[in-house]
Amino acid sequence: MWRARCVDEAHGGFGRRLGETGWSKGQHRAPSRPHRPGRGCHDAIAAIYNTASGKTAKRLWVLDADLAAAFDQLDHTHLLNQLGGFPGRGLVAGWLRAGAVERGRFTPTGRGSPQGGVISPLLMNVALHGMEQAAGVRYYAGAPTNETARGAPVLVRYADDLLALCHSRQQAEQVKTRLAAWLAPRGLAFNDDKTAIRHLDTEGCDFLGYSIRRHRGKLLIKPSTTATRRIRKRLTTEVKALRGANASAVIGTLNPIIRGWAAYYRNVVSSRAFALLDDHLWRLTYKWAGRRHANKPKYWVTARYFGRFHPSRQDHWVFGDRDSGAYLAKFSWTKIVRHTLVNADASPDDPALADYWAQRRRRNPPRLDRTTLRQLLTQQGRCHACGGLLLHADHEPHSPHEWEQWFKVIRKAIRHQAILTDAGPSPDDPVVPRLIHAHCQQHPPARAQHHRSPYPPSGLA
Repeated sequence: MWRARCVDEAHGGFGRRLGETGWSKGQHRAPSRPHRPGRGCHDAIAAIYNTASGKTAKRLWVLDADLAAAFDQLDHTHLLNQLGGFPGRGLVAGWLRAGAVERGRFTPTGRGSPQGGVISPLLMNVALHGMEQAAGVRYYAGAPTNETARGAPVLVRYADDLLALCHSRQQAEQVKTRLAAWLAPRGLAFNDDKTAIRHLDTEGCDFLGYSIRRHRGKLLIKPSTTATRRIRKRLTTEVKALRGANASAVIGTLNPIIRGWAAYYRNVVSSRAFALLDDHLWRLTYKWAGRRHANKPKYWVTARYFGRFHPSRQDHWVFGDRDSGAYLAKFSWTKIVRHTLVNADASPDDPALADYWAQRRRRNPPRLDRTTLRQLLTQQGRCHACGGLLLHADHEPHSPHEWEQWFKVIRKAIRHQAILTDAGPSPDDPVVPRLIHAHCQQHPPARAQHHRSPYPPSGLA
């Protein structure tokens, strides 16, 4: 089963990359931000901000729409017709009709695509290709920045969630009617319970975990109330489950959650939310420490678990482990950084745009500790031995959960020495720490680049 899973992922990855570099290249124009390499939820939020911010913004009526069971209801016939003469069409058809086995029971798949499958986001993009035209979105002919024509709505889509920013309620209703008729042949329909027309000045809306609303003519995008309640509940549940564990276990469990959530919401107005979550986390850890040492006075508990653990911060209320020196991160330590939109037709697979993507990676470096990040910058993100990228990242994570998993994987890779530090090829050389792949140390390349990599500067991976 493991081998079959690997083969399935490999074929799916091949089809996905082939489709993204072949069929879909240039098929999606800004500001629509579908699930594509090099793009993420932050691009969709930035597109909304560019459209609805400012006192002179015109598109303030929003069609907040959600597709009902989109991945489960895709019409196979229409999807294959969309692919036309694409080279991988037969392979895609076989995947769609292969069926699924769950708990030993076979289920035929007459329609839909498995949600979470490696190629499902690409198939959704193929099925929904042309949605902008159907919604009435128009662009100025020959405009280098894909500027939306005056009077036309703006469509921002990510996977099966979409917002249509319109000039009036009537235009929003027209867009909804046109899209409903356009979606029907594809086997899709709006989820009426989650689809509504709202005004950003009065009601606002939630999109991809963000709250989007204008206050006195200023657009403010924050973590949504639902998302904040969810992370508070998650932290409370995790700390309760760690009763009886040591401080090191608490720190190891909570740090990826904290850093992942903060990394996802670092691009919007999140400072107040971060501060409130830090306060909630302090109460949880203080209560945990008090329960662990119920017979000790409060000053003893605070002196044992709280202090200036972070070496470069004058914060004496950081939760940490005296034995190992490990400490718990805080949400507010994450700096708010505005996201820069990816160019409309830019693809990570285009060799001509290598410098463009390298510049973006340098501007948004991986969220690692300062020592590792400094070394990555020094080596331009590449292994000193083989010149290959140390961290591969076609696109940034798309949700707080994916950010959490990213931090866990990176920590495990460094801890398990998938990426390690090499002091030099011989004892006589000066000790200069260098990050290399573990397999490069075990089996050095034929042309080990010990002094200078022949690869051009490519930024961080």
